Amino acid sequence: MPDFYEVLGVDRGADAQTIKSAYRRLAKQHHPDRNPGDSNAEQAFKDVNRAYEVLKDPERRNAYDQMGHAAFEEGLQAGAAGPGGFGGFGDIFDSIFRDFMGGGRRTSRSARGADLQYALAVTLEEAYRGASKTIQFSAEETCERCGGSGAEGNRLATCSTCNGSGEMSARRGMMIFQQTCPSCRGRGQVIEVPCNACHGGGRVRRSRSVDVKIPPGVDDGTRLRLTGKGEAGAPGGRSGDLYVFMEIEPHRLFERDREHLQMIVPIPFETAALGAEVVVPSLDGGRVKLAIPAGAQNGQKFRLRGKGMPRLQHGGHGDLYVQISVEVPSRLTRQQKQALEALAGDMTARNYPAIAEFEAAVRRSSAP
Repeated sequence: MPDFYEVLGVDRGADAQTIKSAYRRLAKQHHPDRNPGDSNAEQAFKDVNRAYEVLKDPERRNAYDQMGHAAFEEGLQAGAAGPGGFGGFGDIFDSIFRDFMGGGRRTSRSARGADLQYALAVTLEEAYRGASKTIQFSAEETCERCGGSGAEGNRLATCSTCNGSGEMSARRGMMIFQQTCPSCRGRGQVIEVPCNACHGGGRVRRSRSVDVKIPPGVDDGTRLRLTGKGEAGAPGGRSGDLYVFMEIEPHRLFERDREHLQMIVPIPFETAALGAEVVVPSLDGGRVKLAIPAGAQNGQKFRLRGKGMPRLQHGGHGDLYVQISVEVPSRLTRQQKQALEALAGDMTARNYPAIAEFEAAVRRSSAP
């Protein structure tokens, strides 16, 4: 398994924000929907998510820094038997408390359900206002016939290996350690007749609908976590989580840059020359008046404060930047052409300073 820091391309001393930024960039780059049929991208996407799940949590990151991947192996996490018939650290500490504190409770060893990921297409208007959407997907759910027990009629028998305790003892010298029973996996009960619906697994795959509330200001790659909406866990284990990734669809008029918006507005050349007030659309569905000064140049940008996207975490809105595109008429009537010719005859270098400067530069460069 690759090193988590190398997967995200960050140093071991990287702060939380650096790790988060690296994760968002790589998750977007390797997302399966952006790389259909690419198994390497799919694996890279899984590695990135696995690395981020560990490094974003201070406690899990500390454990990883000390023990590497071994900190999250099944034997150390779930207390499965390790070399020599002993369990993981959880079993060792459980046994110490039993020996010196007069017993202890048996912890559940049931496996947690798998996390799921879903790419949700969101329009720019929905990202601006917020929205509620219903998504559909298939997932493993608790079997209704057996209630997740895996046994027909929900009839379970006491495990004969551990006599229903769910644990077994292992002696090493003067100390006695406890480990999870390998036969019942800590449940204390076993299946005699498997359920006809789930064949003993306790789970079946079904189509599911989940409502997703999209907050205003989400951006491309924003991740929403829906706790417990992933796949059902093994009997006694909790469900996994559902991670919904936002994919913002392109807009016909607006282009987004984080919390800011940009748009190009065409104006006639006479408006650029004389100046005027134009009306431009805003993403909230309204209209905004924009004053174009006389002599405005093609490509010039104007800033409309507070007309951008909502800020997801900090409140307020970004700005809208309007770039004008001066349009020259492609067709002229004879009268219009004559009027322009007369106007051109009155124009001097003072009216076109950029042209005059360019021509002067040409003359200087061609001089002997």
